[in-house]
Amino acid sequence: MKIAILGTRGIPNYYGGFEHISEYVSAGLVKKGHSVTVYNSHNHPYKADIWNGVNIQHCYDPEYLIGTAGQFIYDLNCLMDARRRKFDVVLLMGYTSSSVWGMLYPKNSAIITNMDGLEWKRSKYSKPVQQFLKYAEKLAVKHSHFYISDSRVIKDYLENKYNIHSEYIPYGADLISEIEREQLDIVQAKNEDYFLLMARMEPENNIETILDGFNSSNSQRTFKVLGDTSNRFGQYIRERFKNDERIQFKGAIFDTAKVRMMQNSSYLYFHGHSVGGTNPSLLEAMASEALIAAHDNPFNKSVLHSDAFYFSDADGVRHLVENVQRNGTERAMVKNNVHKIAFQFNWEKIVNEYEAFIVECYERLNHERVISYQGQPGQ
Repeated sequence: MKIAILGTRGIPNYYGGFEHISEYVSAGLVKKGHSVTVYNSHNHPYKADIWNGVNIQHCYDPEYLIGTAGQFIYDLNCLMDARRRKFDVVLLMGYTSSSVWGMLYPKNSAIITNMDGLEWKRSKYSKPVQQFLKYAEKLAVKHSHFYISDSRVIKDYLENKYNIHSEYIPYGADLISEIEREQLDIVQAKNEDYFLLMARMEPENNIETILDGFNSSNSQRTFKVLGDTSNRFGQYIRERFKNDERIQFKGAIFDTAKVRMMQNSSYLYFHGHSVGGTNPSLLEAMASEALIAAHDNPFNKSVLHSDAFYFSDADGVRHLVENVQRNGTERAMVKNNVHKIAFQFNWEKIVNEYEAFIVECYERLNHERVISYQGQPGQ
């Protein structure tokens, strides 16, 4: 089957969630015998035309020149190229800047959209932008044939809001290998002596709430913050907590092995994301055997259930910082989350589910078209 993946900045992943899952799904589908093309921004660091058997199609992306508007032009360029290549299936990762071109989606391809995580709820967007994103969501529903939700919360939302079925397929993660475990013992001389969070510097990730709670605590541990703080909110956070020497801003770290080591060795890993579906960094923390404290919301609870501590404000964070222990109950929470990665969120399972759904969508659409054609007068 000839499959295209659009809607990301490209692979290999240098950016975020959709790029991360596109890596695994595209390479996995190639191993299963499919021809897969992933569309990359021409600014992507990877310049070759093949990656792990996946065809890479580089398209012009003017975002670096004109800002956010460039994303819409980039998506249009990708779609226009995909129209010429006659793919059996086009998998769109998100809809933020692509659904406005819905009338131009390839007519003979099965269009599957991964519906992302309620983008219009993100507090970083102004009211007009949030209204546009609601509109873009409606366009994605209108112009797509089939839908994927990476969270059961999103699946329920789409069913209630639009009366559509979406296939629940979450992100995946890899458990720590024995080689990584050996490196953990060698590299990490001092274990479980710090708190940790890893997130983009955005308000809805509750970074200020978490650090405010820690700042007011009597903890003697350090708090390591992973994430690029060069944006306006990141600069604000650094300034706000500059006088607390316990808080260490480590910047963005793209070395996966190092991040996993830090998650594994943290005393308590804080996950503050409050908007979106199944979050990749949360799954990575679970796979890295971190003890987790998560923001209290349906997205996080649908993944972690009772195997995490929860907070909703700074006081809740302070209470966890000062009182969480690492005893038998906590070890059981970590073990249960590892079990979830092994049996619910492993990449082999996720790739198999993507393949099964893609094939099903292609066959269903072709069957519907045959029935429609046979029903026309004179046929």
